[in-house]
Amino acid sequence: MTDLTMKIPDKAKKVFTGVIFDTYHWDQEMFDGSTAKFEMLGRPDASRIIATSDNKIILSQEKQPTCPEVTGTFGGRVDEGETPLECAKRELLEESGLESQDWELFSSHEPYPEKMDFTVYTYIARNCKKIKEPTKDPGEIIKTITVDFDKFIELTIAKDSPATKELIIDILKMKAEGTLEEFKEKLFKK
Repeated sequence: MTDLTMKIPDKAKKVFTGVIFDTYHWDQEMFDGSTAKFEMLGRPDASRIIATSDNKIILSQEKQPTCPEVTGTFGGRVDEGETPLECAKRELLEESGLESQDWELFSSHEPYPEKMDFTVYTYIARNCKKIKEPTKDPGEIIKTITVDFDKFIELTIAKDSPATKELIIDILKMKAEGTLEEFKEKLFKK
């Protein structure tokens, strides 16, 4: 299997700084010896959280100003100087008031490796406990819902699912391989 991971080269020059996305250009030598201008986006990585408690999965029902309400996992952008796990813990606490002492990295994916330097980390947070009221951003309305494993799978692979395409692909692969039961055990292991 070919590794599609691509990072912004050191020789690249930032030509645009955006709120989330930065644009980089560099001259790239081609196979025939000519040179072409290449471009790539950079943005902060993101962490997603599959939160569990009492053999149930806790999801967010979230509304943002420019989007319809969606049901999915908790998560957000990794802040500068923060690890993906630190981000996951912060986002879960901010968006739900939940905390976990049992974290496991489930997957990491680069959704657009040839065009964007960006990784999505998905963590499992087991045995979550509510320790405080959520402290959401002013641009978020978030409610939590609790579902069983089968409903989680159904919601994740639904036609209009807001789940990251990587989580959808992971679940569809597990479904095709017959390993969903192992995934369920991983989510709820004690």
